[in-house]
Parts: sequence; structure tokens; C-alpha cells
Amino acid sequence: MCNDSVFVFGIIKLITFTTFYCTRMWWPPTSSLSGFLNISCFLTFSGLAFYNFLNAVIEGPGFLPLKWKPESPRDEQFLQYCEACDGFKAPRSHHCRKCARCVLKMDHHCPWINNCVGYANHAHFTLFLFFAVCGCFHSTVLLVISIYKGLNRRWYLLYRPSEPVMELTMMNLLLGVFSLGLSIGVVLAVGMLLQFQLRTILTNRTGIEEWICDKAKHRRRDKKDPPFVYPYDLGMKKNFLQVINWKCEPVGDGIHWPVLEECDQYTLTVEQQRQKIIKRLHTRPYTVLKKFDGSWFPCRHGVCTLCRPPFSDEARIPLEVGQTVSVTRWKKYWLFGEVSTQGNKRLKGWFPSNCVVPVTFIEEDDTKPDGEEDVKKTN
Repeated sequence: MCNDSVFVFGIIKLITFTTFYCTRMWWPPTSSLSGFLNISCFLTFSGLAFYNFLNAVIEGPGFLPLKWKPESPRDEQFLQYCEACDGFKAPRSHHCRKCARCVLKMDHHCPWINNCVGYANHAHFTLFLFFAVCGCFHSTVLLVISIYKGLNRRWYLLYRPSEPVMELTMMNLLLGVFSLGLSIGVVLAVGMLLQFQLRTILTNRTGIEEWICDKAKHRRRDKKDPPFVYPYDLGMKKNFLQVINWKCEPVGDGIHWPVLEECDQYTLTVEQQRQKIIKRLHTRPYTVLKKFDGSWFPCRHGVCTLCRPPFSDEARIPLEVGQTVSVTRWKKYWLFGEVSTQGNKRLKGWFPSNCVVPVTFIEEDDTKPDGEEDVKKTN
């Protein structure tokens, strides 16, 4: 496990321990059936969250075999080629630079599990989010009651002496408040991520495919082409059962997918190819005038560049003066492009816009002094 995975494991264990320790004082599981059911329910949520977390980490997303090719050579024309894996990309597969492999039905790379979320571990990842939110919501309620009872201990001793007393020391208070903050944070942050994942499952459309569909609709907005039909949306029930089942085992082989009648296996990949062609047509060359070290916090490149970075986990690439960068995406203070390095390796990523200028601007600037000299001579 990486540091992020160990951090998640630590959060789960801390919240579980603190909640169990505080709750057993005022609602002992041995004194009543309700207390037993309460703590059993909470520990079940915690255990299932940890179980699915481990499975999401260990099983991984499922990787496309290296040097993969379709069964029929005719189908190669409909697929993109991955130079890093030395093979074609199967439908719904994408290359992850962090995993250094093509991932089956890739949704995103999650740093908390140190792996991608994809075909093989999508169910376990979603169930991990679900049980984490349920467990932390349960923990939030129990910890709020624990802290309240502890702060009002004297009142309970006077007016309800028969009830179990919550012994609240300074250590218990600090640990309880800290765990309560973690629980609330998990409910809010992980709850939002769970919502996104449920939408992904019910529409059978990953985050990457959502982006492809948006560009497909935008590309046809002012044209007479028929609207783009997403091939994998079979209805909410079928979409759900493709991912979530009792055994949490993925359906199919991750390469061949059931599609709508009016579509085929390569409907989405053909659309990707067309978008790649348009992307190349819109690519513009830029020349590097200022060195950039690839830092995520470029303090030397201005306050606006530092405070308004692109909201993306994509790489920041270092630049050397004199290099030519092929830019494909533009923001006010950042650009996304590709640059060739020694050994013909290509790096893709973001860099500050004030480090480069368009090649056409350089050419016009170089020709300007000669024109001025000609004017002076004629005068």
C-alpha cells in the first residue's frame, strides 16, 4: 500500500475505535438488545467498508494485455494505438500514465487506493464509498450524543442516576471531537464521490466517456449530422447489474460489451478517432521563451498563475528555452500541450502560459526589423 492507502486505513480504524470506545460507556452492548444491535450495525458498516477498500486495492481495475490486438485485423482501423503498451486500445480502454498500462473501462485514477477504478474493481470501490458514508453517518450521530452526554455528565448524575455515565476526560474529548470532524468530512466529501459513481453506474458512462460524449454533442451542434448515440446505455437496471451483484464480480471480459441495436462495438472508438483528428487540426505550435521546472506551485511565474491552476491531476511538464510545444488546450494562465524530449520521448501536461509565445508571433517579430530598414532606405 502507498501512503494514501495507509492514511485511509488509519481514518477507518480511528473512527471505528473512537466511536466504539465512547458509545460503549453510555450504551453498553452487553446491557440491552438495542445496544448490541447498535454496535453490531456500526461495526458491520466499518468492516464492510474496510473489506471493499482492500478488494478495490488488491484486485485492481483490470489491465488490457500488452501488445493486444483485435481478433480480426480489419477492426484495427477502428481502434487507437497505444505506443506505451505497444498495442491497440480495446473499446472503453484508456492508458493511465500512473499505472503505465491500458486500463479496462477506466473511470479515473484514485490516489486513495493507489490504483485506477475500472472494470474489475468498480463494484468494490463503489461499495467501499457506500459503507464508508453509512458508517461515518452512524458514527457522527453516536459521537455527537457521546460528547453531549459527557459535557452534561453532572446533570445525568443528578436527574438520571440509573443510566450509564459517559466518562469524558480531556483525551476522550479531543479524540471524540477530532473523530467527529473526520466523520462529517467523510460523509460530505465521500458522499459527493458516491453520487458521481452511482450516476456513472446507472448511465453506464465513465467520467472519460462523459467527456467524450460532451465533445460529440458539441461537435454536432451546428451541423446536420445525426445526434450521437451512446452505445452502452442499456437502461438503469441492466447498467446497474453490469457492475453491482452479490459476488461483486465483473460481467464479461472487459473488452466486448453489449451495445444498443443501432450501434456496434466501435461506435465510441470511431467518435474518439474523429475527435483526435479535430484536435490535431486545432493544435498550435508555441516556442518556449522562459524555463519552467514542472512545479505544481510555480511561485516565480506570477500570483495569478499560482492561484488559478487547472483543476486537473494531469502532469505539469518541464520546459527548456528554445523547445517547441504543441498546444491543444488553452486557459488564461495555463496551457496544455506536448513536447518532445531527448530520446524522442513525448511529455504531455500543463505549463504556465507566460513561458511561451506562438510560433507565428516569433516569425512576425523576426521579419519586422528588416521591413523597417527597407522603409528607412527608401526615405
